[in-house]
Formats: sequence, structure tokens, C-alpha cells
Amino acid sequence: MAGGRPAASAMELMEGATRTLPGSGRPSSAGRLSRGPLSGRMYGLSPGSRLLQPRSQENADPQKTAFLLRKQWTLYSVTPLYKFSAARLKDYARLLGVFIAAEKQKGLAVGAGAELGLRAAVSSLPELRGSERDPAALLIQLSSRSSVSPKNSEEKVIWSGWFCCVAGDDLTENLPEEFTCLPLFLANGAESYTAIVGSWFQKTFDCCFRRLAISPLNLTWMAAMWTGCKMDKNTSAMELLFSVPHLPQPLDISYAIHPEDAKALWDTVQKTPGEITQEEVDVFMDCLYSHFYRHFKIHLSATKLVKVSTGVASAHCDGIIKFLQSQYLTGVLMLLTELAISQIQ
Repeated sequence: MAGGRPAASAMELMEGATRTLPGSGRPSSAGRLSRGPLSGRMYGLSPGSRLLQPRSQENADPQKTAFLLRKQWTLYSVTPLYKFSAARLKDYARLLGVFIAAEKQKGLAVGAGAELGLRAAVSSLPELRGSERDPAALLIQLSSRSSVSPKNSEEKVIWSGWFCCVAGDDLTENLPEEFTCLPLFLANGAESYTAIVGSWFQKTFDCCFRRLAISPLNLTWMAAMWTGCKMDKNTSAMELLFSVPHLPQPLDISYAIHPEDAKALWDTVQKTPGEITQEEVDVFMDCLYSHFYRHFKIHLSATKLVKVSTGVASAHCDGIIKFLQSQYLTGVLMLLTELAISQIQ
């Protein structure tokens, strides 16, 4: 039953909210997704997390980060870098280029097609941080010119990756000076190049990369947070994708809600000024589940939430993210930084 979409109105969705507002109790449901804590420390999308606020553009140039939008990024968590220096970026680019060239000769990093003059560039993205205490984001780009292209043609970026730390103050304060905390890494491009770049960073800075998955519980938090974001114009429906377990053949259920109806429901549920609580997220999702059940007699609580898409961003449980709004870019990165830190604790 892929693509099922009931004609959900704000009034219908809010019928569930009036029955299950915070403090009134929630109906129990067999097969409900786990509501356990995300981590043993304060990291993760825990109760009392801050609502996403649009970033002031007064001191930021959105053009410098526009290339990050509407691309599919694969997420990794990274342990602190040992003896990394922001003053040596040109040296790092040269050394990384030499390393990749050596690996290409071994046949380990050859991508599709003939690529000549592969060049590595390492630069800083100071716009992508939550405060002055966060280290500036680090961008790595690999570019090349095809063998059939004219010699004076522009190089084409074939792979991009970047490290960042947005509002990671609690971790950076406890680190020795010789370590740099950039716990979130995002990559776009061939996995072979991701592996080669990751290998160089691991050998050079004694760090460790690990794929960063997003749990169904984290996805519900993202659905609620992103639905509550204010935007001048939002024509993208909120879409939730569920996977039905224990079937011989894969079956996905797509549930789409008009953005204005989803926002109206969230405004009814959300009561804590400037914050979002676990109870509010639970009530929000319960209302959506109840509405879907009235139309299709299917308990979504017995399925697995695998993807959330809104006008702000989309996220997949496999650790795939796509940013859609520049004013909320740092806010979304703050959430992902928390998840990355929780994984390396």
C-alpha cells in the first residue's frame, strides 16, 4: 500500500490532540515504537530540547553555504582530531592529494570514467557553527577534468565532504588543547572517495569514522521540530515513510500531510515556550497515527518509521540527510551534532 494519503485536514488531525494533550494521558497501543532515552548523557534529542530558530543572516553570507542545500549527504560521527591545525589547510590539501594519487595508482580510488588532474582542496566554513567557541567547519572537495574536456575548461567537483561542530560546547570544553572536536562528517559522492579521504584523516589525525544512523525515535523528534519551524512560504507536504516488518516482500507506506495542517496540529500540541518535550512529540505522532487508522485501519505504531520529509529538511534512518532551507541549516546541524556526539561518548 505505497503512497497512501488520507485527505487530512487540520481539524481532523486536531481531534486526536484534544483527546491526548499533555497531562491527560495517552491510550496504549501494542507494537508502539520504543520511547526509551537516547543516551546516557545530555546529548541527543532529549526532553527539553530547544525549538529550531531561523538563523539571523546579518553576519552570514547564505551564498557561501548554498551549495550544501538540496544534495544528499551521508552522515558519519568522528572522534576528535589529534594535532589538527586550522592554519595548515593548504598543506593538508597537498598531502591529501598526494595520498589519493598514490591510492589511485594502486587501483583503490578509481571512479567511473577517466579522470585527469585530480585535485584536493581543503577550506574553512566559519559560517557553520553555533557559537564562537565551536571550531569552524572544514570543507574537503575533490575536483578533476575529464580526459575529453579542453585543457582550459573548469574542473568539476566530483566529491565533497565536510566536518562540523554546531553547539558542541560541552564536549569541546573538556578536550585537551591538542584535540579538535568536529564530530559530524557529511559526504556527497562516490563511496570509494569517502573511504580514501576517511583513511587519510584517520592516519593523519588518529581519529575514527563511523556511519551515523538515525533511529525512529530521533526521526519523530525531527518531524515535530521541523513541522514547527516558521517559514515565509512552504509548499512541501510533510511526508512520513514507514516500513512494514515481517513480510516476505518489502512494503512501504507513505503518509503525506499538508504543511499548514501539520503546523496547525503542532501549534495545538506544543505548550512549552521555546522548548519541545518528549510528551509533546508523542502526542503529535499519536494524532497522526490515529488519523491514519481512521482512514485505513492500519496501526502505524506497529511499523518502523524510516524517513521524514518536510520543507526544512529530509532525513532517512540509514543516515542520509538533505537540507532544504538555508535559514535552518545550522539548527538542523545542531541536532545532528548532538547525535554524532552521543555515538562517540
